[in-house]
Amino acid sequence: MSSRTSVTNSGRAAHGAVLARRLIQSAALATVLVGVFLVRGNAERWCPFGGIEAAYTYLAEGNMPCSLAVSNFYILGALLVLTLFMRRAFCSHLCPIGTISEWMRRGARRMGLRGFKTSYAADRYLGLLKYGVLIIILWITWRAGELLFRGFDPCYALISRHGEDITAWAYISGGAILVGSLLVTLPFCRWLCPLAAILQPFSRVGLARIRRDHDVCIQCGQCSRVCPAAIPVDRVRDVTTGSCVTCMECVAVCPVAEDGAIQWGPPGARPRRWPSGLVGAAVVLSVIVAVAASYALPAPSFEYSRGTLPAQTETLEVSVTDLTCRGRSNLLVFFFDRDDIFAIPGYLKIEAWPAPEKGRLRVTYDPDEANQEAILEAITEPYYDLSGDRWHLSPFAVEGYDPFGEVVPTEETP
Repeated sequence: MSSRTSVTNSGRAAHGAVLARRLIQSAALATVLVGVFLVRGNAERWCPFGGIEAAYTYLAEGNMPCSLAVSNFYILGALLVLTLFMRRAFCSHLCPIGTISEWMRRGARRMGLRGFKTSYAADRYLGLLKYGVLIIILWITWRAGELLFRGFDPCYALISRHGEDITAWAYISGGAILVGSLLVTLPFCRWLCPLAAILQPFSRVGLARIRRDHDVCIQCGQCSRVCPAAIPVDRVRDVTTGSCVTCMECVAVCPVAEDGAIQWGPPGARPRRWPSGLVGAAVVLSVIVAVAASYALPAPSFEYSRGTLPAQTETLEVSVTDLTCRGRSNLLVFFFDRDDIFAIPGYLKIEAWPAPEKGRLRVTYDPDEANQEAILEAITEPYYDLSGDRWHLSPFAVEGYDPFGEVVPTEETP
């Protein structure tokens, strides 16, 4: 294949990569909406920023705050690896806020709304705001051990189906992002997103980059005008800034891309070209790997144990309604550590996977001290606290168990 044919294919492939990116955006947003409103799943457990918020509590206590799960760490790890190779491709392919914001600006532009464009210098200064947002969120979260900030988060308002802890500020901030997106390209993503603050240094050393051949470039400036991150692509040889989201718009719009004026690939003294479709493939692969890892290695997001491990144990796994967060998991421990006739003596290990509406619970116990029915009674029976002289009604119900009837058979593992 000749060099001329190679770069021609490169230019055409960039247009295909932009189309593939928009299809991936649509599919990702549709998946979120279906998962939240039709399947009514726990979308929060797949948020990569949840892995950042949960890191301190998990390392310090071995537990995840609220209804986060270990899957947050898997998706975060996959995202960081992706960023090291493809820069911030997540932002331009998978992020629902980024997708909606981009669509809002594109629609406004088609309706004739000119909007505003900031200089690269101003964009860099405004971009520092996201580090302040990140510090504030992590300080509040790690200090409280709970996701207190999510009540102000418009993304959480969406994926929680207006959760109980949502405040009016979540909708005010969401509205501000939408209005701002009509006038400015990706304002939240560029200047305020705390996840972008995490990804920025990884993206800065990312392997793939946009490369411009100044000998072929005609200095039309179109690449810089379409860049959503306000990067002056027409004035640099290699785009190495961490703000690059690998959207491929600059390559697709270049009128002389077919002559090799602008390409995408790894660094090196001799320019090498990677297939533009590799970006979308890497994004999809990272998601598949993260989801597969979370199901292959389903570590609990809450653990508690007491007593000495006996020679033989039995395990009971059940679904428990209202086991929704770390606070509820701690309340469950309170009912297990009761001192009335429903007390569970001896060794006890609790592993929980909290989730909206109901969570999964695994209880390992000493069969010489307790049995399956005793475990279920400890979860569901009211507890009279002698020291406090008060009753505590259990908010929990075990799926398939009737406290007034017989225990439905469930799996036991010796």
